Amino acid sequence: MAMKLGSETGSLINHLMAGEISDVPKVGDGATLLLWTDRHAATAIDVDTSGKNPVITVQRDHAKRTDNNGMSESQVYEHTPDPDGIKSVFRLDPKQKSWRQLIRNEKGNLVFAKSDLLVSIGARNEFHDFSF
Repeated sequence: MAMKLGSETGSLINHLMAGEISDVPKVGDGATLLLWTDRHAATAIDVDTSGKNPVITVQRDHAKRTDNNGMSESQVYEHTPDPDGIKSVFRLDPKQKSWRQLIRNEKGNLVFAKSDLLVSIGARNEFHDFSF
């Protein structure tokens, strides 16, 4: 799996979601950005299949909480695309069996980031861990 439980993620759900590899997404498909314990809903806005491994760009969505559960793990959100949302680029890494974040290095080339940000493709999911 791409995320190591306990050292790269504190969430069993995020750990499991990081290992879910789906087909190459289409523009408009849902995505979930996976952090230490939080998750952020996003939308695929660009898909490049011209290289050996696909590259996708996702943009963070607006997420409005719609439940009345307070500081609980039971959270319900309404997601809408955010044209000004933060964009992140990912490439399928067959060795890690995950979509890993890419950044531009000092030469302008896309390289794997040394961050723990991963993405799960296929559904939008938002979650805020109130214990941090």
